[in-house]
Amino acid sequence: MKTKNVAPHSEELTRIGERLREIRKERGYKSYEHISFDLGMSRSAYWRLEAGSNFEMKTLIKVCRHLNITLEEFFSGINIPVPAKKNKKK
Repeated sequence: MKTKNVAPHSEELTRIGERLREIRKERGYKSYEHISFDLGMSRSAYWRLEAGSNFEMKTLIKVCRHLNITLEEFFSGINIPVPAKKNKKK
């Protein structure tokens, strides 16, 4: 049985999606459908953001502007682990 390959940054993308969900709810949007309408996005497109799919920075900027949050504030709630450095062979 083959195992699914996990994207190398899937944990970080998942956390970004969770952060979007947290902020959306803090701003009074109970459902992702309502914010997707306000942003002019399809429901499925916005759902993918919160589900942790990869997306463009311009999309995050658009969402942050709509939610009245800076990128700095957005990322302050996300800890991305730094990988250990590998020894280079000479």
